Amino acid sequence: MEIMGYTVSAALIWILIAVILAIVEALTLGLTTIWFTIGGVAASIAAIAGAPVLVQVIIFLVVSILLLYFTRPLAEKRLKIGKEKTNVETLPGEIGVVIKEITPHNTGQVKVHGQIWTAISDIGGTLEEGISVRVIRVEGVKLVVMPLEESETEV
Repeated sequence: MEIMGYTVSAALIWILIAVILAIVEALTLGLTTIWFTIGGVAASIAAIAGAPVLVQVIIFLVVSILLLYFTRPLAEKRLKIGKEKTNVETLPGEIGVVIKEITPHNTGQVKVHGQIWTAISDIGGTLEEGISVRVIRVEGVKLVVMPLEESETEV
């Protein structure tokens, strides 16, 4: 193949494509172009073996799309791409202490496991400083709490 007056092998072009796609993958970490990188390597092997350009392109597309379709979900699950682990899911049911009074239409603060959270009352009443509360749910970055019953153990 001739490009700008220079003879370049198809295998070299496919390797160049694979390297560019690998760089894009390294910059984005989206687990998309890595499969096309592998497809480029497969196409370069086909070029070295003497396959026609059309076959090389077909190999590139087939290998890339098959890898993308079958292995991307497995890789995402294994690497936990796009999921940030937090302990917010464990907060409902936990017991905390009001450190800043919670009034019916205003937020206050609750300390749960050593962390201070903005909180609102589930009952609509005032929750004074120092009382123990149970986390009912998390709404955005606020805890929804209710006072502990007398029979419940306190923190």
